[in-house]
Amino acid sequence: MSTEPRLMTGLWVSAVLRQANSSGCPAMRRRRGDQDAGGVLAILTSRDRRAVVLAQTRAPDGSPAWIRGTGADPVDEATAEAYVERQIGRDPDLWVLEFETEDLMPPFEAVLL
Repeated sequence: MSTEPRLMTGLWVSAVLRQANSSGCPAMRRRRGDQDAGGVLAILTSRDRRAVVLAQTRAPDGSPAWIRGTGADPVDEATAEAYVERQIGRDPDLWVLEFETEDLMPPFEAVLL
């Protein structure tokens, strides 16, 4: 079994933030994780203060994917923040990104499981 080459997380984060901001989706890095291989949490927020937190995972075939860490339905910002803090407690190498998006869908290519 061969492993596919992976893009360094820091480079991926920079590209995604630049792309989102240039397409009119306000985005920022809230926490810097491990530059080479840190995991990523993406907080999607709307103006009415609803949020979804996406966490990186792998699909059954091994390809990159995302799960809704806070559940299928949007949550309030306090619930999203509590989820993020718990995940950072488990993995201090996590990156945390935030995107403002009215439809609460990721502004980057993402397979949602």
